[in-house]
Amino acid sequence: MALAQQSEGLKAGVAEPFPLSLERELGAVVHDHGTQFSIWAPSAKSVTLRFFTKGSSMEDGDVMVGTHQPELQSDGAWTIHFDENLHGTYYDYLVEQQDGNLVRTADPWAKGAGVNGRRSMVVDLARTDPAGWEHDEHPTTPLGETMVAEMHVASFSANPHGGFPLEHCGKYLAFTDLGTTVDGKGKFPTGIDYFKQLGVTAIQLLPFYDYGSVDENDPRQYNWGYDPLNYNVPEGSYSTDPFDGTVRITECKQMIQSLHAQGFKVIMDVVYNHMYTADNWFERVVPGYFVRRNADGTLSNGSGCGDDMASERAMMRCYIVDSVTYWAREYHIDGFRFDLMGLIDTDTMNAVRRSLDALPGGKDLIMYGEPWAAGPSSTLPGTELANKEGLHLLDPRIGHFCDRTRDAIKGHVFEHQIKGYVNGNAHDTRPQIELAVDAWRAPETNEGNAGQIIQYVSAHDDWTLWDKLCLSMIGDGSPESANKAESEYADDSHRTLESRDDALERAYRAEPGPQTHKVLEANTLAVGLIYTAAGIPFMLAGEEFGKTKFGNDNSFNSGVKVNELDWARAERMQGLVDYYRRLIAVRRANPSLFDAEHIAVEAPGNAVAYRSDDVAVLVNPDDEEYSLPVERIDSAFADSLHDDLPEAPESASHAEERWVCVLDSSGTSTGEFRQTGMRIAGGRFPMPARTLSIWKRER
Repeated sequence: MALAQQSEGLKAGVAEPFPLSLERELGAVVHDHGTQFSIWAPSAKSVTLRFFTKGSSMEDGDVMVGTHQPELQSDGAWTIHFDENLHGTYYDYLVEQQDGNLVRTADPWAKGAGVNGRRSMVVDLARTDPAGWEHDEHPTTPLGETMVAEMHVASFSANPHGGFPLEHCGKYLAFTDLGTTVDGKGKFPTGIDYFKQLGVTAIQLLPFYDYGSVDENDPRQYNWGYDPLNYNVPEGSYSTDPFDGTVRITECKQMIQSLHAQGFKVIMDVVYNHMYTADNWFERVVPGYFVRRNADGTLSNGSGCGDDMASERAMMRCYIVDSVTYWAREYHIDGFRFDLMGLIDTDTMNAVRRSLDALPGGKDLIMYGEPWAAGPSSTLPGTELANKEGLHLLDPRIGHFCDRTRDAIKGHVFEHQIKGYVNGNAHDTRPQIELAVDAWRAPETNEGNAGQIIQYVSAHDDWTLWDKLCLSMIGDGSPESANKAESEYADDSHRTLESRDDALERAYRAEPGPQTHKVLEANTLAVGLIYTAAGIPFMLAGEEFGKTKFGNDNSFNSGVKVNELDWARAERMQGLVDYYRRLIAVRRANPSLFDAEHIAVEAPGNAVAYRSDDVAVLVNPDDEEYSLPVERIDSAFADSLHDDLPEAPESASHAEERWVCVLDSSGTSTGEFRQTGMRIAGGRFPMPARTLSIWKRER
């Protein structure tokens, strides 16, 4: 490992059972004088290095072309040096433990791999750089203008209406295709052009390290990728040739290079809390060290995947720090999203932050994660985990997803019938919304600074926003609600009634109808709250056109058809897409929305109103129309922030002339927005039923 300058900070607070290799670069390293192999296996009796002509035994011409015996060093690493550059050589290890147990393993520290990742590959990284890679730079978008869209590499371009070259569909290279349009007709943009026009500034990609749950040679297979196999190797199924270990590396870099050229930051979803199987490379190399165990010797399962990685162990901590730093340095990654961060200890997370900070421009790299776990995890004594209870121990530049905002807006994440502010439970959730838009910075709920809060209402897991709204608003399964849904979808010409399932199906498809319209209205309120709240706004790609999985709340292996971005639907839902685009534009034009105080003022009914600097937001989830006096917004702001209003009170007419409507959600279904400079009349802000409006105060 190459972290000598941080080795003291990487040591665990408990006694380590083996000598540590914190200062050696492990793996297969190509340098000016040859190739060095190093693997940390301090408990092994012997280690054998094997070379192959191919990356898997299934390939024609696969031959083992040599075996070699590394030597054990004082730090527990087994090493061997070759004078030649062995770039492209495939290899694995045979590790014999003291009890005579012999296992085959790939190299956990490898930077390259063959098809399906069962053999490692030596990589001369300089040979994998695409043309112009040395000039690739991180986008300089400030944190306050970061607009994150989450997507899956294959889902991005798999839809047949996307207009991508066939050979790029589902691949890294689809992110290099510019000028794509729906069905290639040149009318509605898709791909990178689409997200650039939308105003997104950061692309968060579901895991694209090498994962174990798909056969890389079978394009029909699909998985989200939360099954790590080789942490430091790109996934092969997204490359045009998974059998050549260099292709995936080069094409992954090309994807990142293209995104950077279009101004997007690239945020990598990383999963260091568990691996694909408990029988992973780490466990084969050093049994019992890298994976947490309960007191009875069984595997800890806080991840729900059967094998929690022991980040508090010095060598696992060092591995995580090195791995993240490697991706940032070699692949120019701009940020990292930590899956189930609540299973990683706070010392490790802070060590990652320090390591990134030490890189050129590293302090601008983004870090955030999920501050929860699937269950309890058995850690070593003294371990503090980066869950909600441990957030105060994290560097203030490590952020976290705010599930309280999510659930306040749309209701319980796992119970479809439990509603939130926008879909039928505004009375109970209104106080939470007023806290949420200020990033929960009230003393009794303080979650940190605004830059630490990821504000979102949907992500890849659980129901999409559209599906949650459909499920919660089109009946709850009771006879009464089913009858109501049926009657609202009655066919007046034939007087027939649809079942609730039929009504849901139509709503999922966003077919015209009163229920679909209500879902659309709720969607506009939900996202309007996210993009006007303090914090970093985040969305699931496709949310902006009512992405549906037809009620599937866990589509990790449901196939690309369920998960893909439906570009034809995006074109059909242009009104909603345009609303998102306008929202993002307002957000980017008013950076105070990121971290300035959001002051809530008294509003009628279940409505909420808040002001941040010169922006006022009015949200009315009720079926009744309201209005709000201008002076209520102005005086609340002046009292709280000592705004530079004139000492003498303004006349009502002068005060109202200062406020201009910049966005109103009421035109979403038609795309005809009332945002052409409408001003207040009669000294009161209008608050139409089931709408959100944003107003700008001129100075």
